[in-house]
Amino acid sequence: MTEIIVVTSGKGGVGKTTTSASLAVGLARREKKVAVIDFDVGLRNLDLIMGCERRVVYDLINVINGEATLTQALIKDKHTDNLYVLPASQTRDKDALTREGVEKVLDGLREEGFDYIICDSPAGIEKGAALAMYFADRAVVVVNPEVSSVRDSDRILGLLASKTRRAELGNGGVEQHLLLTRYNPNRVESGDMMSIADVQEILGIDVVGVIPESEGVLAASNAGVPVILDESSNAGHAYDDAVARLLGESRPLRFTEAQKKGLFSRIFGG
Repeated sequence: MTEIIVVTSGKGGVGKTTTSASLAVGLARREKKVAVIDFDVGLRNLDLIMGCERRVVYDLINVINGEATLTQALIKDKHTDNLYVLPASQTRDKDALTREGVEKVLDGLREEGFDYIICDSPAGIEKGAALAMYFADRAVVVVNPEVSSVRDSDRILGLLASKTRRAELGNGGVEQHLLLTRYNPNRVESGDMMSIADVQEILGIDVVGVIPESEGVLAASNAGVPVILDESSNAGHAYDDAVARLLGESRPLRFTEAQKKGLFSRIFGG
């Protein structure tokens, strides 16, 4: 049975596409057949992070318009077996994305035997975001531990509870998971950043992952390699933990405690 997971947020720049790429890779490495779709029409990012931008021939809108088949448009990932990317179109016409067209694409992926479909949503309440979440079974809500990000994400939770097919059919709405990105426990301790407990209390959903602030995330994105593949990165390990939790495994949160300063740091103010 195919499961559709939307990766969404209330505002841009919080790490949705980075998250979509790493979750897709993590699931595929566990021998699941995975497709990851970029819904951000007019602003292609996913294929850059996945390192396949030079292999884009057809895109999501081409498939919706009947100009290409799914087989023609899906790009097989170079790093991971069982993983395929469906890039966004660079058209400026946001109306090119339709509910009927999206349903046709998702049904086609089901028929192809995909276990998971990751929908990389644009931020906020624009049309692409609404369509990315409409058919979802589960949602990963990506949040920075800052007031504006948390406030905007609260709106998205309301849409997930009311503006999806599961909600309309009375099937209990979309199962929601919270993923915190750019978490810095030292800044939390100094009062410059909200804690995990603060964010969880306000949004009222369970945490599936906490990704530490890391320069490795940007470096991996620039290299076209999802950070989950970087064995030396704490962020990569944290994404792998998040994938395990999505699949029902119990893992403790890591990289969430402030580093204690050593004797020399305390003496010399390091």
